[in-house]
Amino acid sequence: MNGTFRRREILKFGGAALGTLALPHAGRAQASGRVVVVGAGFGGATCAHTLRRIAPSIEVTLVEQNDSFVTCPFSNAVLGGLAEIGAVTQGFDGLRRDGVKMVIDRVEAIDADSSSVRLAGGGTLPYDRLVLSPGIDIKWGAIEGYDQAAAEMMPHAWKAGPQTVLLRKQLEAMPDGGVVVIAAPANPFRCPPGPYERASLIAHYLKTAKPRSKVIILDAKDNFSKQGLFTAAWEQLYPGLIEWVSFAEGGAVERVDPSTMTIETFFGSQKADVANIIPPQRASLLVDTAGLAAGADWCEVDGTTLESKVVPGIHLLGDAIVAGDMPKSGFSASNQGRVCAHAIAALLDGKPAPSASFINTCYSLVAPDYGISVADVFRVAADGSIKKVDGAGGVSPADAPAQFRAQEAEYARSWYANLTSDIYG
Repeated sequence: MNGTFRRREILKFGGAALGTLALPHAGRAQASGRVVVVGAGFGGATCAHTLRRIAPSIEVTLVEQNDSFVTCPFSNAVLGGLAEIGAVTQGFDGLRRDGVKMVIDRVEAIDADSSSVRLAGGGTLPYDRLVLSPGIDIKWGAIEGYDQAAAEMMPHAWKAGPQTVLLRKQLEAMPDGGVVVIAAPANPFRCPPGPYERASLIAHYLKTAKPRSKVIILDAKDNFSKQGLFTAAWEQLYPGLIEWVSFAEGGAVERVDPSTMTIETFFGSQKADVANIIPPQRASLLVDTAGLAAGADWCEVDGTTLESKVVPGIHLLGDAIVAGDMPKSGFSASNQGRVCAHAIAALLDGKPAPSASFINTCYSLVAPDYGISVADVFRVAADGSIKKVDGAGGVSPADAPAQFRAQEAEYARSWYANLTSDIYG
């Protein structure tokens, strides 16, 4: 069995693989208790509905500060003019039908000593187990001149929603011949291939509507996810339209001036008509209220249970954690949510957590009919870290014909539709 076949099998049977690899034991109907989940993104929502399905006697409360969730996956399609923001906005009726108690409020603090969370609206929620899937916060000031006010002129759009809409409007208003600058951060950050998919779909829009324009990627890295596939596609689809400036070539952004739309690197400066500044990130500041990051940017967890290594009884998912070899992606978060749900059901039933394996599949659209992907399998090592399984998974073949790329683009759309349908109903 070759690597390509393994990858295709993972992609084809992704849903079944989640059941067989990540969930080795049946549901535990005897488990009971109170579980509070914070964050209705891919990780938190998956964990909440999985708990309800496998252990219906567990009371599951999901706290989310917004009445819907805008997904980062496929938000680049909005920027490229392929979709409207409503297409990546998910409601919570399906979770409610699963028996999840939805609380639309913001968690202000975590009190691990009393096993409760305090809500901005004034209430408190006690828990037997707490699951946090809080996402990221921007490290304001990591780039000189880039603060919350600057983000209204140079949007990051790395939290999908109003920032996505703002950046799309700026692209629409930009004159033909304008320059779009995308500043990509150093690792680790949310969605490693995201800036390059974004550059691709913006380039598609510009090629169609404003062909004299240009995209410049100023990068704080010398290499990036799926690099060979992206650069080959750019040469084929967008010759001369996308320029990538690596760290070694002076791509790391040090300072921005929104008043003049200037981006400065160590080697020089670049004027932009539209500037998409994706700054360094960290786990949501919420984790600091319980010391879960222990002074670092990200939270350490045990791979088998996703339980904090710092505070017992609190589990963490998704972009906020150090997940070993697993990337920070929506699919990773969802897969972690399933594993976490089964671990919690076992622990509340007085049993050891089952052994865990993980899958990540990540699609990127380079054009509406041109997709590329990567798939990987991960297992928990003896020290509790999550390690990639060598020889499993793989990336799209470099020499694939146009029909294959078009098929992967369709797979990408189906991947998103199936994943969100399973999570949100």
